[in-house]
Amino acid sequence: MYLKKTAKVLGLIGVGLFALMVLLTIFIYINYNEPLPTGKQGAAADQLADKMLDALSYEAYQETNYLSWTFKGAHQYQWNRSEGKCNVRWDNLVVDLDLKNKDKSSVILEGTLYSGPDKNSYINTALSYFNNDSFWLVAPYKVFDSGVERRLVKTENGDALLVTYISGGTTPGDSYLWHLDKKGVPTSFQMWVKIIPIGGISATWEQWLTTSSGAKLPGFHKLLFLDLVMSSVQGKK
Repeated sequence: MYLKKTAKVLGLIGVGLFALMVLLTIFIYINYNEPLPTGKQGAAADQLADKMLDALSYEAYQETNYLSWTFKGAHQYQWNRSEGKCNVRWDNLVVDLDLKNKDKSSVILEGTLYSGPDKNSYINTALSYFNNDSFWLVAPYKVFDSGVERRLVKTENGDALLVTYISGGTTPGDSYLWHLDKKGVPTSFQMWVKIIPIGGISATWEQWLTTSSGAKLPGFHKLLFLDLVMSSVQGKK
């Protein structure tokens, strides 16, 4: 009898939480959802992109071979850009990720080299973490990458830069509307991405720091109710 009552209470709690999540999703959709703006391609859009890169010392970033950071206190990275390799650490795992040839990556589980049946799964997880977490670190520097489309969008707060990843990466078709300050430094972007069903959700780009290499990188993002902390950020030549 006691177990039945406990199961009933847990069931009611589960239903209540589900209903709360549905209501929260509806609230966010009504208050935040926006259609993807169109904007205009051409020289003006590219000039705004160049302004952003100049404000962030793009040339210094190009000369930055080593980047390290921790994402949300959970995933640690040591990225050798010149060699195309990144050491990814989380929980009891270390993956030496070869970004040029994934099959050459290695896995260390609880301090021991691992070659068991889950090796490829761990490598794929590390790559997924890297693609996401590095984007939150260096996305502004990717606006002229191959397969990227740029558009100038007029907003009530001034010109904004719409960047769409037409091809490449793990999420082709995703779009980001960059909002910049007067100097060209990003203050936030809005997202139209496959992983989020609500268009136009905004995330801040703040707590910019200048690394020893001279590149400028963010230390914090605010995404709705979430704090995305980029700690121990370093950049070296």
